[in-house]
Amino acid sequence: MTRVELSTPHGPARADLHCAEEGRAALLLGHGAGGGADAPDLVAATRAATREGVHVALVEQPYRVAGRKAPAPAKQLDAAWLAVAEELGQRWFPDLPLVFGGRSSGARVACRTAEAGAAAAVLCLAFPLHPPRNPERSRLDELAGVDVPVLVVQGERDAFGQPEPAHGREVVLVGGDHALKADVDAVSRACGEWLDRVLRLVS
Repeated sequence: MTRVELSTPHGPARADLHCAEEGRAALLLGHGAGGGADAPDLVAATRAATREGVHVALVEQPYRVAGRKAPAPAKQLDAAWLAVAEELGQRWFPDLPLVFGGRSSGARVACRTAEAGAAAAVLCLAFPLHPPRNPERSRLDELAGVDVPVLVVQGERDAFGQPEPAHGREVVLVGGDHALKADVDAVSRACGEWLDRVLRLVS
């Protein structure tokens, strides 16, 4: 594992790089609003990706690097993410397809920036479809706005809702809630199988 610091318009971000033996692509994963890159589902996705020959960058947003707990506004998160993706793509993963991803808030960032960052696919872990008990405040437009293949891995009891499958969007339900830590093997398996299939199409 290699840790690197990356410049963004909103302060330094950080990425832990986990390199596969033969990289066929690179997966950039962002954390949730209140958690870090050591979340169980992110660890499971990293393990699956490297097993499939995919490099992984676990990205910490500038507000986390600065020690702040409250997340930055969406526009700042997106701008920082795109700056990180550009630098990682040029410096560490040249000529490789980039897959954007993350858990919860990080999944939303990945969806919103997929087009601008030329992502080949998007991996969403515990996508927060709506706030708990507020289904009228749907964020489905963020998922629906992605034009590349999408995988959503969602807990069967996730209080933030469960997106429906759609054209180009697969949804895998696993045991547990929004934390996605009840069955990390299922999370890992879903991520690995999807990455292998998707990268056969885009590589």
